[in-house]
Amino acid sequence: MDLHLLLDNLTNPALLFFFLGLLAVQLKSDLEIPANSSKFISLYLLFSIGFKGGQELSHSPFQMEILWSLIFGILLALLVPFYTYFILRRRLDVPNSGAIAAAYGSVSAVTFVTAISFLELEKIAFGGHMVAVMALMEAPSIIIGVLLIEYFRKEGSNKVSCGRIIRHSVTNGSVLLILGSLLIGLLASESQAEGIKPFTTDIFKGFLAIFLLDMGITSGKKLASFIKNGWFTLLFAIVIPLINGLTVAFLSGFITESVGNRFLFAILAASASYIAVPAAMRLAVPQANPGLYIPMALAITFPFNITLGMPIYLLMIHATA
Repeated sequence: MDLHLLLDNLTNPALLFFFLGLLAVQLKSDLEIPANSSKFISLYLLFSIGFKGGQELSHSPFQMEILWSLIFGILLALLVPFYTYFILRRRLDVPNSGAIAAAYGSVSAVTFVTAISFLELEKIAFGGHMVAVMALMEAPSIIIGVLLIEYFRKEGSNKVSCGRIIRHSVTNGSVLLILGSLLIGLLASESQAEGIKPFTTDIFKGFLAIFLLDMGITSGKKLASFIKNGWFTLLFAIVIPLINGLTVAFLSGFITESVGNRFLFAILAASASYIAVPAAMRLAVPQANPGLYIPMALAITFPFNITLGMPIYLLMIHATA
């Protein structure tokens, strides 16, 4: 592995704040980010990245690459939960297999935002349309996960209509905000966007650092209880994202030549949702254990991706460029 890439990533201040959060839990510190503040910061990050993505998109001429990128992203969101479900069924029941498959087919907006920070650190350009790709990958995986559960479970009770699941997925706060911000950024002129640049751009990395501190605290609290679930879910939470990320890092080369776009495709494929999917699964599959799929995504896959995963995926892209 290129030690320069790894060192750059591991010394990124935002990432170091994540480790500080983990350390605070181990030291039993009372350090915490108030829930309302944490929610505001997460909304801000989604708003900022969506708006900036819309601005980038408005300055880019429409190309077939954008259309193919959107299609490729949606296909990933459909295929990943399908194949992972059958791997999970070797050890887990139907509700938990479906919920975890949906989480790993969907995406983590925070991982995506951290990946953009990594690209900026490495001075690698990317397309604004990748924000739209991320937003469109949220809902399909949730729908596939629920449909798999409905098809394979024996009992017919507590079934939720597909239409309700689709509606809940599309109107999920994170999905709605990222799409809405993208559209507003697309419609705003350059002079109008310049007026709020201090808010959308200048303070972005500071808010990201505080949010990752909060994520570190949350991950640290969930890690101990998750490890008790055994080796299968632990390995799944590392190996499957690595396989997905490396595979898509290679395959995305047939969609785009942009190193930045290929990297974002890889991180989207490797990430797992711990916000949108749990919200949907609480509604659709209350039998699934959130103490299983949330720590897998948040306490294992998320730290792996933002520490070792990102340099590995970028190396694969450079090797196949």
